[in-house]
Amino acid sequence: MAEKKTDTAVVEPVADEKPAKAPKKAAKKKEKQLKITQVKSAIGRKKDQGATLKALGLKRIRHSVIQADTPVIRGMVFKVKHLVEVEEVEV
Repeated sequence: MAEKKTDTAVVEPVADEKPAKAPKKAAKKKEKQLKITQVKSAIGRKKDQGATLKALGLKRIRHSVIQADTPVIRGMVFKVKHLVEVEEVEV
């Protein structure tokens, strides 16, 4: 049987090559956030509306929380829009 020889090449770094740079950090965009304030009670409302207020982090009338402006939070606010006031805040 004949043995096959394989060429193994040694790769040496070229002196002119520069090491790869780390990617630059993206400039931080000002995130929009929502300040949500409960203005009416959840007593006498459907249970899911009370649960939505809890999920938003609201505990009582005139209590405010700041949440990220996402479609999920917007949907929750829409469900209880008659119980809360919303302001856009930039952070």
